[in-house]
Amino acid sequence: MPMKKILLMVFLSVIAINCISQDDKLNIIVIGAHPDDCDEFAGGTTILYSKLGHRVKFVSMTNGDAGHQSMGGGALAKRRMLEAREAGKRFGVEYLVIDNHDGELMPTLENRLKIIREIRNWKADIVITHPPDDYHPDHRNTSILVQDASYMVIVPNVAPDTPPLKKNPVFLYPGFSSPEIAVDIDAVFDQKVYAVSAHESQFFEWLPWTEGTLDKVPSGREERLKYVAEWFGTVSETEKACLKKWYGEARAVKVLHAETFRYAPYGRKPSEEETRKLFPMIK
Repeated sequence: MPMKKILLMVFLSVIAINCISQDDKLNIIVIGAHPDDCDEFAGGTTILYSKLGHRVKFVSMTNGDAGHQSMGGGALAKRRMLEAREAGKRFGVEYLVIDNHDGELMPTLENRLKIIREIRNWKADIVITHPPDDYHPDHRNTSILVQDASYMVIVPNVAPDTPPLKKNPVFLYPGFSSPEIAVDIDAVFDQKVYAVSAHESQFFEWLPWTEGTLDKVPSGREERLKYVAEWFGTVSETEKACLKKWYGEARAVKVLHAETFRYAPYGRKPSEEETRKLFPMIK
């Protein structure tokens, strides 16, 4: 897609905050371990939320200061924070990077209280985070922290400096191999790719280096967007089956790109009717 059209899509997503009334707005917070994690597993869905006028916040629990082959420490942390800030603009969301060291995140009380306060301050209706069985220790510990905070967000005597929520949010993991909810993101896939590509140190340096493909990374802007798009691939058969449940077969078979989610076992599982209200982009 031409860059001018992508920029127009970003602009429209920002001004779309007047699409719905204040009372109907949903508050969504996505909590990842590193800058770029939220973008990958929920970026398209959150663009759709933003376009409908809902409020979205990305939180990275670490500053990403270890994930690079030739730089690290404060210089890398600063670079990744700037990349996250730019990605947030392109997504149309607020982006917070917490200053914990990459690769050293632990499920401490201090970190749990940070998450409790973030969820409360955002008045979250939906919280999306990593599954607990993820490959990366920072991902797993982020998941544990969110789970440990999930009930405490309504307990007034925990983190009493921040008013508690009146009810627990709905907690979700990415669906991966066992999706319960599927979102068609074809209409915003190019914008997701453009936003994710702001994380240059990850997608064009670190991740290709870990896979031994650094020499295959293109240098041109359009070629780089295509490169990131290929990173995400297309829908799997499992995702397509879930799409059929929510969109019907006629539309589901046409979808090329989707994001899927499943309910965390420690939270409540809404009815299909409520789920459609929580995911208003599903038509």
